[in-house]
Amino acid sequence: MDNLRVGKGTIVQRLSILILVLVIFTGLGAAANGQTPSASPASPAVVSLVGEVKAIDATAKQIVVRADSGVISTINLSDKTQYKRLAPGETTLSKAADITLTDVGPGDRVLARWRAGADLKTAPTPQVVVMSKADLAKKQEQDRAQWRRRGVSGIVASVNPSTQEITVSSRTLMGAPQAVIIPVTDKTLVRRYPPDTIPKYSEAKLSKFEEVKVGDQLRALGDKSADGARLTAEEVLFGTFKIAGGTVTAIDAANNQIKINDLQTKKPLTIILKPESVLRRFPENAAAMFGGGGMGMGPGGGGQGGAGPRPAGAGPGSPGGAGQGGAGQKPAGAGPGGPPGSGARMGGGGNMADLLERLPTISINELKVGDTIIMSSLKGSDPSQLTAISLVSGIEPLLQMMAARTAAAGGPRPQGGVDLNGSFGGMFGGIGGP
Repeated sequence: MDNLRVGKGTIVQRLSILILVLVIFTGLGAAANGQTPSASPASPAVVSLVGEVKAIDATAKQIVVRADSGVISTINLSDKTQYKRLAPGETTLSKAADITLTDVGPGDRVLARWRAGADLKTAPTPQVVVMSKADLAKKQEQDRAQWRRRGVSGIVASVNPSTQEITVSSRTLMGAPQAVIIPVTDKTLVRRYPPDTIPKYSEAKLSKFEEVKVGDQLRALGDKSADGARLTAEEVLFGTFKIAGGTVTAIDAANNQIKINDLQTKKPLTIILKPESVLRRFPENAAAMFGGGGMGMGPGGGGQGGAGPRPAGAGPGSPGGAGQGGAGQKPAGAGPGGPPGSGARMGGGGNMADLLERLPTISINELKVGDTIIMSSLKGSDPSQLTAISLVSGIEPLLQMMAARTAAAGGPRPQGGVDLNGSFGGMFGGIGGP
C-alpha cells in the first residue's frame, strides 16, 4: 500500500468515511448474517458507530468506544458477533482477516453496525470491523513521510483567480523568503480548518479555491517542478490562523488558562489551553546556535529535507507532545507531518517550523509570570481570547533576532517590534497533515 497516493481517499484520518462507504456499498449487514447483499430499496438501513476503543470488558461482552464526535458509547457483543481486521487503505472486506475479541485492544479503530430500529443500548452488534492501533500508526507515518517528501507549506502571499494559482511563501531561519506557485484544478482536493478549534486533519472541511485568502496558512501535497518553484497539487489544506505574543501576567493552571499583555495590541488577552495544545520552551542558550543556522537546521543541516527527528513525546498522530507536557499526540494539524509540523520544506536553510518543532515540551506548571510567549490559534469569534494550538515561552532572543533582521533590511518596524504572522505564521503550530 506504500504507493497509494495521499489525498485520494486513502488517508488514515478518513477512516470513518471509508468504512461508512463500505457499509453502504458492500452490504455489510447481509454479509454479517451470511446472506447475499441485496440492492433492493426495501432492504433495512444500517446504523453504524465508528470510533476509538477505550476499554474492553470480555466478561460482560462489551466494548467502550469514543466516537469521533466525542460521545462515549458501549457496544454489546454476543457469541455470534464477528470480528474482522482490515488494513488501513483497504476498500473491501474481501481482504479482511477473521480475528477474535482478544485481538481487539485500546486505541484500535472500530466500526460496529446494527439494523435500523434495533435498540443500540441492549442489542448485540453482529459485526465489528477493526483497524489496529499499530497498523494505523504505521500507515500514518507513511502518509507523513509523503507530506515531508512531496509537500510545501507557508503563508499565502497571493491568489490569482484568473490562473487559479496560489503563491505560498515561507521564511527560512536565515531570513530569506522562499515562494512556491501552486496551481489548483478541479482534481485538487481543497479543505480548510474551521475557526476557533484545535485543527485536526480528519476534521478539515471541504472547501474551494475561492475561499483561500492572502495571509492564510496553507499546506499542499503534490509533484514539484525540477526547480522547486511550482507544485502541482493533489491536496490543499489551509486555515486562517493568528500568531499572538506577549508577556504572561497571570496563570490559572486549574482552568488551563493564562493571561498576557498582547505584544502588538497592548491589550489583555486570555489564552485557553486544551489537552491537544502543545507547550514548548525556547532554551536560554539557543540564540548562540543561530550563527550556524540554529538547532542544526542551517545549510547542510536538517532543514533541506525537513525530516529530522521528531521531538520527544511527539505522538504518531500529530504537532509535538501533549498539551500538558506529556507524551501525547500533537494536534493533527498543528502542522502537516506534525504540525502533522515537520512537513516538507520549501528550500535550504530550514524554516521557523523546523526550529520550533524541535524545542522541548513543557507543562503549564512550568510557565512563569513575566515569561514572553508566542502562540498560534485559529481565529475565533471573541478577539479577547484565543485557543492555543502551539505555544512557545522564553522567546525573547528570537523576537530580538527577528526585529534586528527587519531593521538591517531597512524595513519598517512593525507594532510590537516584529511581524509575528510574517515571521512565525508559516507552519508555527498551524496547518497540519496526517
